[in-house]
Amino acid sequence: MEQIFTHWPLILALLAVGGVAGLTSGLFGIGGGAVMVPALFYAFTELGVPEHLVMHCAIATSAAVIILNASRSTKAHHDRDAVDVSLVWPRRKWWQSYGLWIGVGSFIAAIWIAPQLSNVVLTRIFAGVAVLVALQFIFGRPNFVLRDTVPRGPAPMIAGGSVGVLSSLMGIGGGSLSVPLLSLCGVPIHRAIGTAAAFGLFIAVPATIGFILSGWSVSGRPFGSLGYVNGLGFALITLAAWPMVPLGAKLAHKMDATLLRRVFGICLALVAVNMARKTGVF
Repeated sequence: MEQIFTHWPLILALLAVGGVAGLTSGLFGIGGGAVMVPALFYAFTELGVPEHLVMHCAIATSAAVIILNASRSTKAHHDRDAVDVSLVWPRRKWWQSYGLWIGVGSFIAAIWIAPQLSNVVLTRIFAGVAVLVALQFIFGRPNFVLRDTVPRGPAPMIAGGSVGVLSSLMGIGGGSLSVPLLSLCGVPIHRAIGTAAAFGLFIAVPATIGFILSGWSVSGRPFGSLGYVNGLGFALITLAAWPMVPLGAKLAHKMDATLLRRVFGICLALVAVNMARKTGVF
């Protein structure tokens, strides 16, 4: 009980972060990881978690929260017919499912790649990829497309697997990667966001399982952790995020597509710059 009173500012901060994460999950189809990872990074640092474990625990806990955020966001967008189920998991040719290969890449990254990377490297991956995606959304032409349809054949394995790996290493729901990819392939922004929300489930579930297994016997993890996933952080953020997801989805379908892209990019850029600053990049 004494620890709870001692850390009440962090508890309130995590509740606030949960609300913002839930809102952004529904609004941008990103699962809220871009908000949660930096906040959890700060919280675990303040709680005295060893530096070499801070980012791993932040990413893993974010992935666990995204399971619930993405599930609710997917339902909200599906109710508005904004999820392309044929891309997520086609009835035929399941081996060409983007969801399948996104999940495979996510699991490999969580159970094998992430444990071999340092805290600084993980943080810089998060910041670097986020900056590139943010620039595309802020300055890219909204109507610019590379092709009229989403590619099939080996593309789901290559592109989907890559999205899964990077998303798992960043602790995000994949929307910041899959939304621009879908948009460049001619998918309207609102439908791209809804489909990205569904992809988030295929990222978060395997990633969470992988981080639990890979962090199972690691010493120095914060109290109440299952592998790298921290139960307290998960509970607090989920509590606040859950009621905010439908509101975000509702707002997404009322906003202008161009404005939505720019708001998404600006928010992502701010987070990326802050994370880069923490690693001493500038």
